[in-house]
Amino acid sequence: PQQLAILKSLLVAVAGHMTDLLFTERDLVTSLKDYIRAEENKLAQIKQWADKLDLLSTAATSDPDGFLGHPVNAFKLIRRLNTEWSELEHLVLTDTADAFLSNLTIQRQHFPSDEDQSGAAKALTRLLDTYQLDTDAISTGKILGSSSAYTSQSVLTVDDCFELGRVAYSEGDYYHTELWMLQALRQMEKGETPGVVDAVMILDHLSYSVYQQGELERALDFTKKLLELDSTHQRATGNRKYFEYQLAKQNKVAQSEQGGRDENHQPNDYRSERKKYEQLCRGEGLKMTARRQSQLFCRYYDNGRHPKYVIGPVKQEDEWDRPHIVRYHDILSNREMETVKELAKPRLRRATVHDPQTGQLTTAPYRVSKSAWLGAFEHPVVDRINQRIEDITGLDVSTAEDLQVANYGVGGQYEPHYDFGRKDEPDAFKELGTGNRIATWLLYMSEVQAGGATVFTDIGASVSPKKGSAVFWYNLHPSGDGDYRTRHAACPVLLGNKWVSNKWIHERGQEFRRRCDLQEDV
Repeated sequence: PQQLAILKSLLVAVAGHMTDLLFTERDLVTSLKDYIRAEENKLAQIKQWADKLDLLSTAATSDPDGFLGHPVNAFKLIRRLNTEWSELEHLVLTDTADAFLSNLTIQRQHFPSDEDQSGAAKALTRLLDTYQLDTDAISTGKILGSSSAYTSQSVLTVDDCFELGRVAYSEGDYYHTELWMLQALRQMEKGETPGVVDAVMILDHLSYSVYQQGELERALDFTKKLLELDSTHQRATGNRKYFEYQLAKQNKVAQSEQGGRDENHQPNDYRSERKKYEQLCRGEGLKMTARRQSQLFCRYYDNGRHPKYVIGPVKQEDEWDRPHIVRYHDILSNREMETVKELAKPRLRRATVHDPQTGQLTTAPYRVSKSAWLGAFEHPVVDRINQRIEDITGLDVSTAEDLQVANYGVGGQYEPHYDFGRKDEPDAFKELGTGNRIATWLLYMSEVQAGGATVFTDIGASVSPKKGSAVFWYNLHPSGDGDYRTRHAACPVLLGNKWVSNKWIHERGQEFRRRCDLQEDV
């Protein structure tokens, strides 16, 4: 069941913390160079001493009696052996690495974990699928919209590709294992020299992966290539006999039906929605007709001549008609958005979702971002944002959840979900005591170079992230029932860094008649 997967954590690197890691690494490089200079200085002193003694000892040993016959030479020999060699020993034993190792130990507490590395690998593979990229495009860094200034640095090595394939392999995802292992093999065949990986390791993973997908002949071919490189490889020797036996015994078509892409264990409805989700993320499958599009407008909005907006109304744009989704432009200033980000950064943690079975917040593999919660009392800007939301929407935010700030790094996403609690989830927001989530306010706080759209899979809508704008919709019908058309998702960020903040407004304290301003009759 999908809810069991909630217990599984998948950490990803988020841009705010990734920036800190960049400067951490820069500091370590500086520290490492200091250590190298200290070692070079130490070796220079030792070499100078050795060269001096080499000349002296060569001359002395050519005529020992004549050399030692001079009292000064005799004294200096005794002094060297008694004192100077001890000083040299002390110099050799001096550990110039102390400062570097100390700095490394301090910084290590901020290093990513194995789980973080695995999450980053999965993020790249997620981009591969969602935006229909090929492994070569990602490996060479030539992703649509990327800056040419960084393309030469944003490349994957053979070892990198192998690692991406290994992570997929460990997850039983043999389809993506094959893609990345083939990419690693191609790069080796083009002459790239790997670090610790070799062709035998790649072919070993590759043969088993294609076998798991039901392709016995290809599995046998890869195994034979492996044995050409290492005829003593025990596992490959055994696999070759097994593959040959299976090919002789079974029809290839029947065998292929047993394999297939790893996604086949998912229910049909999941795969269907996943396909819609990925299409919408690529800008495909939008369901807005020209006639309906002609009924969408932009306007200056004052929320019924609200005192704050009579003279300076906000810019409102219809994004969708059924259900009505609107966007408000230029809602926050750059300074306000930066303040919110700075308040959130120290608190960013793996984003959570409401577990409908327990009613508690927990992490989930389908939500890949980091988030923080900001209360109105914490800063005047947060309080001002809350008041602005109330003034514009006409909804009481005193019973709303705190402002949630989320940061989606590259590959960060939130798969299709509902914001409201469904009838089979009666305890979804029980601990809050404020009823269901009546409406969602989603504020975009950064420009995204590519990807990162908010898509509504049921209605075929896509809303692009625009810095400083906020998107608003109702999650509930006037009857209080959930509007299942609002099922939505956050597409993976392909390039850039996506910051958003959410305000989930709850039922308690609302006057239901005020909702009809934006909601159509049902």
